[in-house]
Amino acid sequence: MKASVKGKYESHGRPASATLAVNVSNVKLKATVTDATFISGPSFNGLSLSVEKPGAFIIDYDVPRKDARFQFMNSIRVFEKPLNLTYIHARGSGFTTLEGSLVVDPANKLSTNYVFGSGHCKAKYTFSHGGGVRTFEPCYDLMNNTWDFAASHKLFGGDVIKASYHTPKKVVGLEWSRDSKEMGSFKVIRNSSLLPLAFLLRFFSFTLDL
Repeated sequence: MKASVKGKYESHGRPASATLAVNVSNVKLKATVTDATFISGPSFNGLSLSVEKPGAFIIDYDVPRKDARFQFMNSIRVFEKPLNLTYIHARGSGFTTLEGSLVVDPANKLSTNYVFGSGHCKAKYTFSHGGGVRTFEPCYDLMNNTWDFAASHKLFGGDVIKASYHTPKKVVGLEWSRDSKEMGSFKVIRNSSLLPLAFLLRFFSFTLDL
């Protein structure tokens, strides 16, 4: 049995959280708590539970809201190319989305995201260059007729630097992440708006294997 702890902190007024994940056979069990769980003494506030079978399904349960979120994954082949499908449904909000990604070859991938009932649909093209060292990701929002752009570069030691631009809100994002068994995993994100009143968001996440 293998366990890991992941912590997350966002400076823009959102609660800090910690997640304990335990691998049992081919299933992963998770429990997440936030600072709201302990502010007024131990409680169920901010507590969520999750059961995941990688590549098959994820079931999340928000304990205080008594709300469940279901996610199912499957993969089929189209013209001998793998097409990965993900179906997501939140029981409380009725939110339902379908995601698909077609891997054309190791350097090219097409992805789509469609939200039922709202008409929101996005299409993204991912191009990897230099054996995956550099990645470019233009994304088109069909409903709003807008573009998002992202580019990332993989450094030595497993570090990845990523820059993005969200056109509708004119937000520039910078991300620094690492996923290493020897040195641990973390992610730091900072978003800055180009609008007159700048909006800054600082996000920090780390993972420790136990």
